[in-house]
Amino acid sequence: MTDLAAVAADLAPTGVLRASVNLGNPVLAHGTPEEPGGVTVEIAREVGARLGLPVELLCFDAARKSYRAMADGRADLCFLAVEPEREAEVAFTAPYVIIEGVYAVPAGSAIREVGEVDREGVRIGVKEGSAYDLHLSRTLRRAEVVRGAEGTEVFEAQGLEVAAGIRQPLTGYVAAHPGLRLLDGRFMEIRQAVGTTKGRAAGTVRFLSELVEELKASGFVAAALRDSGQSDGLVAPPR
Repeated sequence: MTDLAAVAADLAPTGVLRASVNLGNPVLAHGTPEEPGGVTVEIAREVGARLGLPVELLCFDAARKSYRAMADGRADLCFLAVEPEREAEVAFTAPYVIIEGVYAVPAGSAIREVGEVDREGVRIGVKEGSAYDLHLSRTLRRAEVVRGAEGTEVFEAQGLEVAAGIRQPLTGYVAAHPGLRLLDGRFMEIRQAVGTTKGRAAGTVRFLSELVEELKASGFVAAALRDSGQSDGLVAPPR
C-alpha cells in the first residue's frame, strides 16, 4: 500500500505542491496565470488532493520555461512532452494525452507530403524549446529549423517555407489564413506526460504513474479535456 505521507514529503518538501503549467499549449492549459484551466491544471489539483497538499500553479508561456522551472528546483511537478533531452533530468509517467505535430505550407508550395519537408532550402518555423523543436532538431538532416516565440510568427515574419506546430492551434491558424494549407498526416506524436525530478524516491514516481493510469481509465482525463473544449479522443491508451 502506498505511503501517501511519505510521497507527499518527498514530492513537496516545502509543504506545497508546486506544479509548472505551460499556458503556451492550448490543448493542455488555457486562461491566465491568475485563473488557469485545462487538463494539466485539473491533474495537478487532483495530485494535491490525493496527497492532502495545497497546490501552487506556476504558469509559463512556453514548454522550455516550464521545463526549466522543474530543472532548477522551482517546481515539483511538470506537464511536458516526453523527449530524450528532457528525460535526462525528468522522471516521466506514461502519457496521459497524445497530440500530433503537423506542418503548414503556403497554398502554392511544391511540398505535398510530410516526407518532402526534409530537403535543402526548406526552412521550418518552430516555437523555441517545444517538443517539436527538440524532435525536428534531432531528426532532420537537410531542412533548417528556425526558432521563434511562436512557430507561426517566425514563419510569417521571415517568409519561411514551412510552419510546424500542434495540430489543433495550427489548424486554426491555417483556417484564419486562406493562403495556407496543412499537409496531410503528422511528423510526430507528442506524448504529454506528468513528470518530476529524477531524484525523487521510487515510491513517488510509482504513485504518479499509477495515478495517471487511474485518471485515464476512470474518465477523469477525458472529462477534463471536454470541459476545456478539447477532444476526449486525445486521451493516451493504457500503459
